[in-house]
Parts: sequence; C-alpha cells; structure tokens
Amino acid sequence: MSSEVVIDLRNLKIQQQKNLILDGVNLQVKKGEFIYLIGKTGSGKSSLLRTLYRDIELNGGEGTIVGFDLHKIKTRKIPHLRRKLGIVFQDFQLLTDRSIEDNLLFVMKATGWKDKKKMNEQVKKMLEMVNLETKGYKMPHEISGGEQQRAAIARALINNPEVIIADEPTGNLDTETSESILQLLLEISRKGKAVLFATHDSVLMDKYPARTLKCEGGKLTEMDSNSIGGSI
Repeated sequence: MSSEVVIDLRNLKIQQQKNLILDGVNLQVKKGEFIYLIGKTGSGKSSLLRTLYRDIELNGGEGTIVGFDLHKIKTRKIPHLRRKLGIVFQDFQLLTDRSIEDNLLFVMKATGWKDKKKMNEQVKKMLEMVNLETKGYKMPHEISGGEQQRAAIARALINNPEVIIADEPTGNLDTETSESILQLLLEISRKGKAVLFATHDSVLMDKYPARTLKCEGGKLTEMDSNSIGGSI
C-alpha cells in the first residue's frame, strides 16, 4: 500500500441546516486502503460521505481529498473533484432508458471524453473488470440486482478515480451477491484505489476484516478489530 494520503480531515464539523451531525472528525486515508464505515441509521455515515464529494459544505475544521481543499473549493470546481472520485449508491442509480454500455458512455461524455475509439475501449475494459463483458448491450431491467451494482461500479471507475465512495452498496442484495460485490471492491483497493465502504453487514466484515470506523454519538472513532461484531 502506498503512503500517499488521499483523504485528510482535521477537526471537521459536519452540519445540516442547524443540526450538528458529526464533530471533531479526524481521518487520514492512504492510497490503496480499504475501510469500513459503520454506525446506526442517522449516525452520520452518509453525511460524512456526502461531505467528501462536497454535496454538504464544511462548517468547521479542515479537509482535503485527492488534492482538493473541501473548504475553499469553488462551486464550478466541484465537478472536477467528483471526476477523481467513484461514487456507488445502494440503489444503483443507472439510467433505465439506455443500455449498460450507454450508461458508461453517458458519464464519459458528461466528463469531457471526445475520442470515440478510446471511449469504447475504456467501456470494454471496465465491463471486463466487473465481469459484465457479455452484458453491455442489455438494459438495466434485463440484468440482476448484483449485475446492476457491478455496472454501477464500472461506471464509478470509468474516469480512473483515486477514491471509491460506496454508500451501502450491498444494502439491497442477497448474501452471496453482497460478498461478490465486496470481493470486487477489495480487489479494486489492492490495485491502489482507496475504498470507503459504508455497511451494516457484520457477517461480511467478520469474513473480510479491514480497518473500521464508526459513527456514533456525533463522533467518528476507529474500532478495535476485536470489538466490531455486534457493534454495528
């Protein structure tokens, strides 16, 4: 794993409207790290992740991610930040009126790709990475939930991001499919990308232990690996 820090949060305050969600958040994430983010519903997991891609503004403290200062970033630069991040949601968020390939191409066009040959090569490469090389022509409703999430991961990887933010990506999937998605994200982290994986699934975490952070009582704390079971 590289020593390069891609997320650096210091004494961060996360607030929505007038509600303080998390206070005093300190976190460093290095390239190639895989990290679980746990906590009860409403504890601040999603708010922390949304802060990282600047869907929520900082209210105090300092934060940088992939070279961008979260406090000083101008609104027009937020799309540039998000191109360096891959974001995966629980409900896939694929465009239902176009094929899997066209979902990926849509993102590429929106983020400035122009060369059609290179675009098609990149789509092929990403679909191979997530084992969907024979499914690119299909519409989202024609493939399973697990395959849709794999397509969403391919889309998240299309611009070669430095950090993957996965917000409950296995929440709507069965146990076997959830495990295959987790294995895919672990493999992606081994190739040098930092992965933040928000989850409630203690069975997966016990089977594939990794650094774990917990949102609880307005704080973000690092968990001892021996005390994770039953604490989610």
